[in-house]
Amino acid sequence: MNASMVCGKRPRVIQTRVPPEESEDSCLSDSGDSEDDCPPKPGNESSSSESTDNSSDEDSGNHDALPGTCAAAARGKTAAATTSRKKQKVAWKTVKQENSAKDIPVWQGALPDFDAISLPIDYFRDFFDADLLDSIVEHSNLYCAQQNPTHALKLDPNELEQFIGTVVYMSVFHLPRSRMYWSSECRVSQVADIMSRSRWEEIKHFIHFCDNMAPNNGDKLFKVRSLIDSLLPKFQALPQDQMLSIDEQMVPFKGRSSLKQYIPKKPYKWGYKIFVLCDTKGLVHSFDIFSGKTDPAPGQPDIGESGNVVLKLARVIHGTVNHLLYFDEWFSSLDLFVALANKGIPALGTVRENCLQGCTFSADTEMKKKGRGTFEEQEAVVDGVEVRAVKWFDNRGVVVASTFASAQPVSSVERWDRRLKQNVSVECPSIISLYNKFVGGVDALDALIAQYRIHIRSKKYYHRLFFHFVDMVIVNSWLLYRRDCESLCVPRKLQKDLLAFRISIARALCMQGKDLSRKRGPPSLDVEREFEKKKHRGPAKAIPTQEVRSDAVGHWPVVERERQRCKHPKCKGQTVFKCSKCNVHLCLNKNHNCFREFHE
Repeated sequence: MNASMVCGKRPRVIQTRVPPEESEDSCLSDSGDSEDDCPPKPGNESSSSESTDNSSDEDSGNHDALPGTCAAAARGKTAAATTSRKKQKVAWKTVKQENSAKDIPVWQGALPDFDAISLPIDYFRDFFDADLLDSIVEHSNLYCAQQNPTHALKLDPNELEQFIGTVVYMSVFHLPRSRMYWSSECRVSQVADIMSRSRWEEIKHFIHFCDNMAPNNGDKLFKVRSLIDSLLPKFQALPQDQMLSIDEQMVPFKGRSSLKQYIPKKPYKWGYKIFVLCDTKGLVHSFDIFSGKTDPAPGQPDIGESGNVVLKLARVIHGTVNHLLYFDEWFSSLDLFVALANKGIPALGTVRENCLQGCTFSADTEMKKKGRGTFEEQEAVVDGVEVRAVKWFDNRGVVVASTFASAQPVSSVERWDRRLKQNVSVECPSIISLYNKFVGGVDALDALIAQYRIHIRSKKYYHRLFFHFVDMVIVNSWLLYRRDCESLCVPRKLQKDLLAFRISIARALCMQGKDLSRKRGPPSLDVEREFEKKKHRGPAKAIPTQEVRSDAVGHWPVVERERQRCKHPKCKGQTVFKCSKCNVHLCLNKNHNCFREFHE
């Protein structure tokens, strides 16, 4: 299934929608926004947000506005950038298709080789390391003392990991209310046995990431600034593939917040907006939370808020190995293409025709007479940078511009013809095929997060962002795990899928530093559980994961009346000794010490 369709965003395949009376077939469009529907650039548009306390700066950042705002869209760039481009008239000329193909830059980089595959919890700990956990513990205990000096939270890193593990488990079971995980009707042992309900709610209430008494200097994200400063460098340090894309994603939230945005075309229309740089599979390399206004990065030109976002995220892209950057029409402008080319970053993206100063293509009505698959190509040299622009007509015209791609070579794509009641071949320029193939990285990320999103109700915006970052880190960890498996030629059927990978992380977090030999819960439940064990005779119990076997906490040998086969892979003997935590039989005598080998 297409990732963009799973996420609920408008489809990425560049086609167009025509009213029924004019349409020749029923194909859908990828860029189906007409000029009357084109979303406004930030800075001059009227905000579509209905939030009670949204600031004016924040409203200006909402680019997916309702139809009828094309005039504001044309004025989307800042006054300085627009004035400078108007003074310099751009001369466009038609490209003759004979021998007009451009060579796509060859990638000079390479992904590193890996010797071994790490455990899922190790990938997770690369992001949520000990320093970040200690910082959260320190600020949470401080916040509790500030709120109630007579009460101490006494949170430690192990208990914080257990809290995160229970939250990840909740995203898998997904009960409507958090208290149901401890109820007698819907009790989930993976959560209820780890932590009592009152303790879980206490940690959730006091979890914090900053000192509230410290000055915030007008930073709207000061409550999660330490979390961002810890995670962002780790994302930026990841090895990058050649194809990269930039787009926005939404963190669902409908409460009161000055950061909340309203984007009607998203599956989650209300929430916090994050701009993300990732590869085609969804691996995040950088992000920027929208807080109302995006100023130019230090040393970068001011080309408008949408262009400033791209330049800010593109600082982590190395301009010497030919990374190719893709984005949609909300970010595109001639100033952006020139700025990226000066940094050594070739770019490609859809663009509004009125943003290409001096460029004129045939109207859609004229191209429709020539038939589907008709395209026109023009080129211009802007500040020493060659820019190619192609208008392709499918159901309606769409314009794509690039500093490295062109219309040639032309391929063919299948489209449904309503009149002929069959698929027909339509010519498709190379620049369109490249855009459709590599622009959907953030859509793939949204699709993976949406499968098992953490839904914990909270009115605090930093709770929502924290849980979203946990989801993002797990998806990033899984994609890194898949990359390592592919580099070592591990068969796909032997690789963990996202659900198994997520459960493995949750189990390791819950059991790390935890002695589960004494289970929590009312005595009646323990007695009932023991009776069920006596009555049940089924297949052998599963062997715990490696991270649980080697945590060196709570593994005590106990003697059972019934003798069972040793669960060590290299032993076929039978024994009465069993591990109290792993709940498996292991040999423990003068000839075989499988108990020690099993837990190493």
